[in-house]
Amino acid sequence: MDARQILKDHITKTVELTDAQFDGFYACFKHESFRKGQMLIREGDAVTREYFVLSGCLKTYFMNDELRMTILQFAMPTWWASDYDALYNRHPAAVIVDCVANAEVLSISADDREKICHEIEAIGHFFRWRTNRGYAASQRRLLSLMTNDTKKRYEDLLAQYPTLFQLVPKHLIASYLGVSRETLSRLYHSSR
Repeated sequence: MDARQILKDHITKTVELTDAQFDGFYACFKHESFRKGQMLIREGDAVTREYFVLSGCLKTYFMNDELRMTILQFAMPTWWASDYDALYNRHPAAVIVDCVANAEVLSISADDREKICHEIEAIGHFFRWRTNRGYAASQRRLLSLMTNDTKKRYEDLLAQYPTLFQLVPKHLIASYLGVSRETLSRLYHSSR
């Protein structure tokens, strides 16, 4: 399936657009390809774009003072990624977005997104809906980190996103769960 159709299928699950409206929306995007390990956003960057994943997988993370990676999000096909705090508030990036695997994305600038949201009400509705769902998912993740033990978090992640375990190396899943690779390995072997 081509990039245009993937985006159209994604958007029309939430809102209806005429062909002309979708054409105007799609014209705002830039098709980009990135290699495994390549960074889309570096800490300190000015962030002007968000990314819709067509294929591959991205991760959003930060490095603490001890250079320990903490993964905030994975973005698989039809998911979105950026440093949203930096994008919306126009300050330097606090997180890094890079490729777990080779990736094809569509990117849209914050300015183009705002412009098209004002021009096409349904697009504004789509982005509000997506932002609300993202906020709810972040809240569930934070509550899970605060209340669930490692085994429960692992089981929930496996149940909710089984394909993630085929796309992402175990050491990155361990970082996402906030555990060591050895702990993840024990959980993986005990759940089989």
